[in-house]
Amino acid sequence: MKIEAALGFGGNLGDPVAAFAGALRALDAHPEVAVLRLSSVWRTAPWGKLDQPEFLNMAALVETSLPPRALLAFCLDLERRAGRERGERWGPRTLDIDILSYGDEQIDEPGLQLPHPRMAERAFVLGPLAEIEPGMVYLGVTTLELWQASAHPGVTQDEAATQRLAKQSGLPLHSS
Repeated sequence: MKIEAALGFGGNLGDPVAAFAGALRALDAHPEVAVLRLSSVWRTAPWGKLDQPEFLNMAALVETSLPPRALLAFCLDLERRAGRERGERWGPRTLDIDILSYGDEQIDEPGLQLPHPRMAERAFVLGPLAEIEPGMVYLGVTTLELWQASAHPGVTQDEAATQRLAKQSGLPLHSS
């Protein structure tokens, strides 16, 4: 059975766009995953830990027959391959991939909570997600409504980075 899952990407070390593109190509090459569409790349002020470079963020909608834990394991492996070293929480990173939603599944287990429990608090997640899944319902409200109601200073689309992502990944961007 195939499920649509939303993934959030972030990074602020090295070349995040190249890391996103490489991870997206690997996801799309997996026999049990197909990348359906990508958001724009968004430039974001640091969150949580402020003394670090700004982040680039984006979201992707995928269709997968992998169970949630297997998808998570694959995403963590892609992070490792991109040079991710887990240090301080909310610290700098080459690549971070979060599963934001997995169909309508609700999971609350150690290391895996779906839908992502803090996505409504994070404009850097809501902007990209609302772009590709505006009608997705989270806590009774659509992602577009959450985005529109959120304060989002320091969270802006980066057209040049988006064009680089499209070129480097070869995958479809959202429909405007």
